[in-house]
Amino acid sequence: MFVSDQGGTERETMRMDPTAVPSFGRLAESGPRPGAGEECFHDLLRAPGGARVERILSRGAASPPGFWYEQDWDEFVLLLSGAAVLAFPDGTEQRLEPGDYAILPAFCRHRVAWTDPAGETLWLAVHMPPRRREPAPRETAPAEAGH
Repeated sequence: MFVSDQGGTERETMRMDPTAVPSFGRLAESGPRPGAGEECFHDLLRAPGGARVERILSRGAASPPGFWYEQDWDEFVLLLSGAAVLAFPDGTEQRLEPGDYAILPAFCRHRVAWTDPAGETLWLAVHMPPRRREPAPRETAPAEAGH
């Protein structure tokens, strides 16, 4: 289906399922609860192609030593409550507090170094559809003299 905006430009829109009904909830109260040192992941919305919205709830959780996320999709993460630290292979760390967000491009190695052990840390993550890793450009050998 195509619709025109006020300037007359046509754009494609998604056709909605006429049987779909709204869904409501509270991020902090619905879904699984973590124990000490744990994280719980709960998908709130999935779309064809791999896009999804996820609620993450952590309590004193951290990625295992030596573990790195390196996913093939862009990710937007918003910290809603609690506190966390993301770490990167170059040794940098970024502390997140309520209202802070991170945009993690596909193939960006990162890990959760720390989440607040005194309470729950609530994250909202938006995962974009996966994409292929671009091959590294191939080097060409210099041309030999006289040929």
